[in-house]
Amino acid sequence: MDTSPALEASAATAAAGTAKAARLILASASPRRLALLQQIGIEPDGLLPADIDEAPRKSESPRELARRLAREKLAAAQDAARRRDDMRHAWILSADTVVAVGRRILPKAEIPDEAADCLRLLSGRQHRVYTAIALLSPKDGRRERIVESRVRFKRLSGREIQAYLASGEWRGKAGGYAIQGLAGAFVVKLVGSHSAVVGLPLYETSNLLDGEGFPVRERWGGMA
Repeated sequence: MDTSPALEASAATAAAGTAKAARLILASASPRRLALLQQIGIEPDGLLPADIDEAPRKSESPRELARRLAREKLAAAQDAARRRDDMRHAWILSADTVVAVGRRILPKAEIPDEAADCLRLLSGRQHRVYTAIALLSPKDGRRERIVESRVRFKRLSGREIQAYLASGEWRGKAGGYAIQGLAGAFVVKLVGSHSAVVGLPLYETSNLLDGEGFPVRERWGGMA
């Protein structure tokens, strides 16, 4: 087999060209999801966050809610991308994360009382985090995954809850906490995907993109 430097250089140049031509839209305004994609060498070419109603429907399970919201975010981003020439032929990735205790869905805390209620409920017990991802390819290929992770918190004292509320880190976070930040000190056990709890399961995301022809690894060589 010919493995000459010239042939290897030609292959590398072709791969780099494919990677440069590929475009990815992230249907989210979350800085956490953006940072996670960047962690695996993917820089989205655009952000198209969706303004949708995220309230659960009657009798909707946490898993069903996460899946539905990921689909709705993808659809909204697709509609927006079709109106732009530079995004019309891009891959589009969406995600949603839901935190639940049993079938009780916890809110994305916006005020201290909401966050405090979440933390008191999570204190000393296990909860589940469902993160759904949905992908649309330029050829209309569609793929979905949902990742379920189990997280157990230590028993939180009133002082710990108040200190965490004072940090402001909980604001806008599902379940009233961010595992990648100060609340990491509350986690006794995690079964599942840490990146999924943060907001985007990297293993599943990489597999979905790779399966739909997005060049996930072609840019890695230039990152050293």
